[in-house]
Amino acid sequence: MPIQIIGAGLAGSEAALWLADHGVQVELFEQKPVRFSPAHKSENFAELICSNSLKAERPDSASGLLKLEMRQMGSHLLTAAETARVAAGGALAVDRDVFSAAVTRMVEQHPGITVIRREVTELPQDRPVLVASGPLTEGGLADAIAALTGSHRLSFYDAVAPIVTAESLDTDRIFAASRYGRGEADYLNCPFNKMEYEAFYNELLNAERAPLHDFDGNLTVYEGCMPIEVMAARGADTMRYGPLRPVGLRDPRTGHRPWANVQLRAENTARTLYNLVGFQTNLRWGEQKRVFSMIPGLAHAEFVRYGVMHRNTFLESPAVLTPQLCLKEHPNVFFAGQITGFEGYMESAASGLLAARSLYARLNGRTWAPPPACTMCGALVNYITTPNKDFQPMGANMGILPRDEAINAIRDKRERYLALSQTAQAAMQSWAAETE
Repeated sequence: MPIQIIGAGLAGSEAALWLADHGVQVELFEQKPVRFSPAHKSENFAELICSNSLKAERPDSASGLLKLEMRQMGSHLLTAAETARVAAGGALAVDRDVFSAAVTRMVEQHPGITVIRREVTELPQDRPVLVASGPLTEGGLADAIAALTGSHRLSFYDAVAPIVTAESLDTDRIFAASRYGRGEADYLNCPFNKMEYEAFYNELLNAERAPLHDFDGNLTVYEGCMPIEVMAARGADTMRYGPLRPVGLRDPRTGHRPWANVQLRAENTARTLYNLVGFQTNLRWGEQKRVFSMIPGLAHAEFVRYGVMHRNTFLESPAVLTPQLCLKEHPNVFFAGQITGFEGYMESAASGLLAARSLYARLNGRTWAPPPACTMCGALVNYITTPNKDFQPMGANMGILPRDEAINAIRDKRERYLALSQTAQAAMQSWAAETE
């Protein structure tokens, strides 16, 4: 009986091609052109919406490492990207129409894949199915997923704050403490004096916001996830009585309570990444870098994720997905792509390769283990399946890779990242050979 894959985006196309190469008959369901999402325009597969850049290729970069790991797993989409490459310095950028057409040809011409162009509104549970329907999943399919996971486990709007690396913070300006001494100094604190705060407030108030897409037009701003720039527009002291309130804190440098205070919360157990608490935002990414770098201690901050506020359907993956990328309560239902919390083009395609391998192991009566956590793919799987009450999608970044004392002792950041990359590549090579 053929395996069903729902969605011919990057994840679904990559998964279909890998499975078909390994002798599995695949039925690939794609709703275009019967129905288009508000963002999609082309009938072709693996359509790139926001950008034509697939990011850096350097092995000492997170996105470069991810591509190296994907090649070790047998990526078809990277082959398609080479045929559509356009000049972009050290990045891999493509002519998006040529790229999408190349992927479509690969899929449609593969003898092991049958393409069925219709909308899917139900999920079979008597045989394995892979859902790769993307971040704009809606209608009957969204209802079917919600029925299996619980409607509260499926988010429809993405309102997230930026994340920065711990190693890029200026520790001379930042102190660890919890309000009133409660807890074990769980937060890092960035204390403003009055002059610093007023300069920051004025820049934030006048910063340029990103335009909402047509399909985001009815986005409701809730009090609990209000963009920081909207809060600032309510008055100069609004943030000081909200997420930037300084009460219960004392700056050890001055011995006094700060005028205002930004708190950073650890994003992972290794405390290599920190979230700017309360800084949900719709500012343009360049403006986020410019304005948020004015926060004391963040002058040289490395942003691994910028804040966004847009329509985005994704699972509460830590609560519902296993490391095998299937539902805990419905193990025949696998997921891949941005709906799982893998954020980004290549991340989405990589998750398709991972889910395909897991599903293939199931078909052959084997238990599949994801790549080691020291690989970028393994770290991403670990991120989306580790309990996290504030779960939000995440893209490839060096901050999620575990590191030992030897790695931490490397002072030059590029050399440190290259060492992490070399460890990951070796581990991926061994894992891919063992699980092929």
